[in-house]
Amino acid sequence: MRNSHLLRFALSLLAGLLLVAGAHRIQAQQANSKTPELAGNKPEALGFSSERLERLHAVMQQEVDQKQLAGIVTILARHGKVVEERTYGKKDLASGAPMTRDTIFRIFSMTKPVTGVAMMILYEQGKWYPLDPVSKYIPEFAHLKVFKRVDESGKMILEDPVHPPTMHELMTHTAGFTYGFFGNTSVDKMYQDQKVMQSQSLREMIDKLAKIPLLYQPGTRWAYSVSMDIQGYIVEKLSGQSLPDFMQQQIFGPLGMKDTGFFVPPEKRNRFATLYREDQKGELAADATAGGVPTDYATRPPMPSGGGGMVSTAQDYLRFAQMLLNGGELDGVRILAPATVQLMTTNHLAPSLMTGEFSIGPAIIRPGMGWGYDCAVYTDPLEADEVVGKGTFFWSGAADTWFWVDPTNDLIFVGMTQRMLGPGWPNVQALSRPPVYQALLKPRM
Repeated sequence: MRNSHLLRFALSLLAGLLLVAGAHRIQAQQANSKTPELAGNKPEALGFSSERLERLHAVMQQEVDQKQLAGIVTILARHGKVVEERTYGKKDLASGAPMTRDTIFRIFSMTKPVTGVAMMILYEQGKWYPLDPVSKYIPEFAHLKVFKRVDESGKMILEDPVHPPTMHELMTHTAGFTYGFFGNTSVDKMYQDQKVMQSQSLREMIDKLAKIPLLYQPGTRWAYSVSMDIQGYIVEKLSGQSLPDFMQQQIFGPLGMKDTGFFVPPEKRNRFATLYREDQKGELAADATAGGVPTDYATRPPMPSGGGGMVSTAQDYLRFAQMLLNGGELDGVRILAPATVQLMTTNHLAPSLMTGEFSIGPAIIRPGMGWGYDCAVYTDPLEADEVVGKGTFFWSGAADTWFWVDPTNDLIFVGMTQRMLGPGWPNVQALSRPPVYQALLKPRM
């Protein structure tokens, strides 16, 4: 009898210990999936040198002091905690309004990874598959031709595609589409003449693209393109919602991205940074349009651009990046499964395309750097002459906003400013990386 009591006591004690141990494991797992803490963290506690981080501050401040940039916001985070958050300069030079942590920015092509997440949500729902032809979801693309050459009279010679462009190719900028304002081919001129990016709806954009040939045979080249805008249309068609509504319900709302969207409402206008470009004197001048599109973002756009139409804050984008770093979850809210995030953030380009032949601005697709689904990926940073960890994924925006997520070092960096791509444009993403990693003294922490 006594032995049975002792046995029950021992089993109860063991169960209790296992329960406590399990609770500690769950708490440890949840700790890194919570919102990055925004204050009270010493860099040294997260593996960084405070003294060496001053080099990052000096680089950023120099761009402001030399009047290359009006102002900047940067956030560095590691292990789910903010190492530091800094502001530099002004959000508006005319008024002298200082840059603040909650300043709202036009993030242009940093919209692309967000559209990628929207697409992956639908992928998880079984709405599309990478090897499907794009025409399965956009029948208007069923008879697309491919540009071959221009004859002696200037007439375009077209041919049939070797295979229909696939969803995989649409997600990786290899489907054959272009943008129209980065190249000078006959196809680019058609994009310009048709004002593809100035369409009054995504439906109108699709109708225009259906009449323009592909720039190259699908899968044979990498060309920065309207592919993510086409994805925006697919999101609308497969979800039955507008792109802004889908993103608000499926991404922004669940993640607490309270200042992210496709326009800036009246009550937030005082936090909206002024957009600048370089004028003929080499000085910063306010820029009212970008590519012929107004940049005031005062009202909901008739054509929400999945490739470059969003506004956000550094803090909001940090939440988005932390969700991806956590394998699709933040604050107990799951957006994607870990396997889906891995599919999105893994390189999908063949080595034959990673040769240095293809690029956009300072980003060169080369050995060690490829493209996943709607974001760039470092497959071998050392081969690409970079100091980031293997598997780092990233992208930037035309107004010099930038971010990267480094899974190897459990690190995120987000930077935002507002100067349009052009002559004298400082590549702040490249400027910021060496100072960040030279300050990381405990990479295995």
